[in-house]
Amino acid sequence: MTELDERVRRRYFVRAVVASTVGTTVEWYDFYLYGAAAALIFPRLFFSNLEPAVGAILSYLTFFAGFAARPLGAALFGHWGDRIGRKALLVATMLLMGVSTMVVGLLPTYERIGMWGAVALTVLRATQGIAVGGEWSGSVLMAGEWAQPGRRGFATSFAQMGSPFGTILANGALSIMNASVDEAAFFDWGWRVPFLASIVLILIGLWVRLGTLESPVFSALKAERKIVRAPIVEVLKGNWREVLMTMLLRTGQLAPFYITTTYILTYGTQALGLDRGALLDAVSIRAVGSLAVLPLAGHLSDRFGRKRIIGIGCIGTGLWVFVLFALMNTRSAPLIVAGLFVDGILQDLQYGPQAAMIAENFPASRRYTGSGLGYHLAAITAGGPAPAVSAYLFLIFQSSTAIATYAFVATLVSLATLPFLKDQAGTLDKV
Repeated sequence: MTELDERVRRRYFVRAVVASTVGTTVEWYDFYLYGAAAALIFPRLFFSNLEPAVGAILSYLTFFAGFAARPLGAALFGHWGDRIGRKALLVATMLLMGVSTMVVGLLPTYERIGMWGAVALTVLRATQGIAVGGEWSGSVLMAGEWAQPGRRGFATSFAQMGSPFGTILANGALSIMNASVDEAAFFDWGWRVPFLASIVLILIGLWVRLGTLESPVFSALKAERKIVRAPIVEVLKGNWREVLMTMLLRTGQLAPFYITTTYILTYGTQALGLDRGALLDAVSIRAVGSLAVLPLAGHLSDRFGRKRIIGIGCIGTGLWVFVLFALMNTRSAPLIVAGLFVDGILQDLQYGPQAAMIAENFPASRRYTGSGLGYHLAAITAGGPAPAVSAYLFLIFQSSTAIATYAFVATLVSLATLPFLKDQAGTLDKV
């Protein structure tokens, strides 16, 4: 490669990383906004005829619909992402997510249309899930396939940063509205504003993404006529083991994440009587730390190996969750913020390197489909059920220890999976 070629590649690599980060930020803003609303708002508005505890569980079940739909989105968008390219599909996923989120902000509540509001909410949440299912792997591949081999953990960690950025924006938007209007106005119309504001982020994301080039790896696949006709079939025939291991690898970060960022809002407000806005701020502060830790974790995985860094994160997450709930139970704001902040660091040691590790375990011709399918199947088995399972465990045992034990077992699943995945398996450039 000439010096000019290297400069050109570096420029488009930076564009790809920025586009991946901005794109995943927009997608996760929409996704997490719903999660916070499912914990704090929807039980009161869409399940107002039920007991609060039952309404919370049903609200979390609509939340789960988004997770259940994510593998469908991974298969659908993955098929076309491996057939026609990464870039075009990433534009489509963003549009789908943006429209569905805006419509949530327009929905009439139980008082106006009864349970049909909850039905519509579930359908829109599933549509969000389909969009996210196609987003993650495409964003990771755009960043990773433009990166140099020794920096892929670092490069793909920026796509992972969309998660904390989205959390900060979603919780921040709800916190601003919560502080700006009284409670009656907030539950009447104030909660809708962050959902409708999604259109602004969508337009920014589209502008950034349309300025990127197609992944060089996909361009090489196309030039060498190595595009497969049915990527999902090839994945299920030749890479089912990697899909299964990816799903299990995600368990130890995904289940604890939704316990400590989504269910924690219900636990804090209903069980401990804590302020809604203060909890949203605490989760946002946790996410700020992730902006520094995720790229560091990705870089460390380039230096010392993916498995080592992820393993440390698994052990730390599983043990710390018991400490976190003990700190929550003190009702001390500084201790809760500190507990969530440390929890975020430990989870990010898993999350930062996972993108590169998962992508490296699939061949280029079916990488979009395979990596996305494994990643999002964990949404059904680990992430999606976590808030509802946690709410049920607390309803039965009236103790946070049962919830912490549930999170701890999830981390053991990931630890047991690590030996079955390859660490930095070759190079993403291979077609």
